[in-house]
Formats: sequence, C-alpha cells, structure tokens
Amino acid sequence: MDKVNVGVIGLGQRGSGLSDTILALEDARIVAVSDVYADRREAISEKVNKVYGERPAAYADYHDLLADKKVDAVLITAGWEEHAKIAVEAMRAGKITAMEVGGAYDIEECWELVRTYEETKTPIMMMENCCYDRFELLATALARAGKFGEIVHCHGAYSHDLRDEILGGNVNRHYRLNNYMRRNCENYPTHELGPIAKILNINRGNRMLSLVSMASKAAGLKAFSLSDKNPDKSLAGKDFAQGDIVSTIIKCAGGETVTLTLDTTLPKYYSREFTVRGTKGLCNQELNMVLIEGEQSFHELFETQEVAEKFLNNAREYEEKYLHPIWKNITPEEKELGHGGMDYLMFREFFKTVKQGGELPVDVYDAASWMCISALTEQSIARGGAAVDIPDFTQGQWVKRPPKDVLDLG
Repeated sequence: MDKVNVGVIGLGQRGSGLSDTILALEDARIVAVSDVYADRREAISEKVNKVYGERPAAYADYHDLLADKKVDAVLITAGWEEHAKIAVEAMRAGKITAMEVGGAYDIEECWELVRTYEETKTPIMMMENCCYDRFELLATALARAGKFGEIVHCHGAYSHDLRDEILGGNVNRHYRLNNYMRRNCENYPTHELGPIAKILNINRGNRMLSLVSMASKAAGLKAFSLSDKNPDKSLAGKDFAQGDIVSTIIKCAGGETVTLTLDTTLPKYYSREFTVRGTKGLCNQELNMVLIEGEQSFHELFETQEVAEKFLNNAREYEEKYLHPIWKNITPEEKELGHGGMDYLMFREFFKTVKQGGELPVDVYDAASWMCISALTEQSIARGGAAVDIPDFTQGQWVKRPPKDVLDLG
C-alpha cells in the first residue's frame, strides 16, 4: 500500500496529540475519526482538513469506524478501560491495530487479546513510546554490546505529578479520576516496564514469574482537593482508593528482579527512574549517567563535586558509538511531534513495518504481559503484599522465541 489509511478512536488529549504525529507522516493518512463527544470529533476533523484539504469520516460510534472499508488500521486512544475491548473488536474486523498504553482490569481481557490475535492473525502493536526514547535505546544497545555484563536488576517508575489532571477528570472528561477513586494498583505500568522487558528479553527466552506489590496510604489527592489549585471543588475532601506510592517487585525466570514505582499524587518532578544494573556496570536515566567498570572509578565518583560533575550526564559520551541512527538523525521538527520525538519515531517505525509486512516489535504477548501487571498488583495489594503468579501468555513458547528489539541494534 502507498499509504496506510488510519481511523483514530478516542479524540481526547492523547488522541488529539497523536493525530498531529500521524498527520506529519508520509506513510499514513487519517481517513476516519471517532469519539462520543461531538466537539472532539469536530476539532480533529477540522485539524485533518487543514492538512489534507479533506475532512475524515466522523463517527460517534466506533463500531461504524470499524465497519468503514476505507480504514486499514486503527489507533485506539480511548479511556484505559476500553483499550483491550476495542482492540479485540478491531482485530476481529480485520483492522491492523495500534493500541495505546494502559493497564488491564482483569487477566481475562489479556487472554482475550492473545486468543483473538492467534485466531485472526490481525497485526497488533502496543504503542509504548518509551521503548523508543533516546536513553532507553542507548541503554539497550549498551546491554546488547555486553557493556553492563550480566544483567541482574532493573528499576523503573512512572513518577509524574498528575494531581490537577486527575481531579480535573469531570471538568475535562478524563478517565483517570474514576480509576483513582475506585482502584488501588500499579495502574500505569508499561512506560517503565516496556523498555526493561525488552532488555530482559521477556517472552523471548525469559519471562516474568511472579510479583509482590504494596501501596502507601492515599493522602495526596485529598490534600490537593482542599487547596486552591483543585480544578473541581465538588471533589473537595473526597477519599480516594489509589495509594500515593505503589512499589512492585517482579521476579523473572532468568533470575533477574525488576522494581516498579507508581508515584503520581504527591509533589514530584517527572521521571521514569530507568536503571539497569549488571555485573560490569550500570546506567541511570535520572542522572543521564553510564558507569562501566574499568572506565570510571566508582568509589571516588561522588567524593567531590568536581569528580561528580565529570560523570553526571556522561551518557552522551557513549552515544557516538552506541546510539541508534534513528536518534542521531532526528530533526528539530520531528522532536516536536510528541514527547521529544519518541512518538514520531515509534509511529514512523510502526507504519513502515505495516507497509513492509514485517513483525511488529511490541506484539500481543508483550501487550498482555505488560498490561496484566495492573490487575495482578491490585490483587497483591488487596492481599497485603502476597505473591501473585504472572501468567505465561506465550503458553511455553517463550523458551524458543528469538529475541527482538524494537529496532535493529546490531
């Protein structure tokens, strides 16, 4: 196909932003949009019209979009609770499926994703943009080159102060509010887990076996609701189910451990805290730092400010040799197309792969195993931090499936 004709389902903040990304791509064309809110349909339709000189088909019911024969592929950017259900319906309709990130509400919906893909063979990809971020790709290349030695432990976080966005859920018609009022779990695991799972070859020679999870008290949102920064005074003094800090430990078949932290309802700067630890070295995204045994002196590193400053932000020194050309060649304009460029790079690779007919790099087994963490942490927290088994969605095939990075790092 010359261009992939795309239908976008869900036109809120994320759907609107990713529409801008797709409109900038040569390999794709938005031909249909869907949202229950008429003003959102109109806004995106007008945006598309300004670029193409032609308005897309606009549907209040996404089922009508799935029935549209002009649509080759769908991008699902609706609320979290709708992602898996719509993805199943899209695959059954024969539409190549790009599913935005989020956590599962039940393990069965993860199994249904897998079963539907295996029955229909309709291509599906979870659009985990952090797998394409500059530092994560650099770390993956360093790991593949053996610079960290044998990987022992990884850590990631979704640390993002979302108090105003959550409490603005009624005002802005945003799905997060209901989740924080009613659930207590690691509700957004894939930004931190996705790149780690790729480094550890999860579902491809390795798998996640079990987890334990604990949540702190829920105090941050209630305190914020009583401040003058609360965008919805009807929520003042409300209680919330979601703990402010959720800490999760995952054990892998290869012996590695992974820790995840959800931190979205207390004052904090944004960070994913992406860290890889191995027998020869480490990387730390917060410090933009790479430390390799024999290349830096670990023990003296932070003894003086002068020494510390020499190695903080030293990851750039490794980029010339190890960073993928996709980041070396990115333009300033492309960096503006979503999260510093990683949205653009992800979608460019997605549509290129779709056109060439190749294997999508974040497949249905990745999606199921990453999404299920939300449902499983909810169980573990409710049981006082009890260990919970993580299903093998490959049903034993992880033993022989070959590793696959989101980009060729060879």
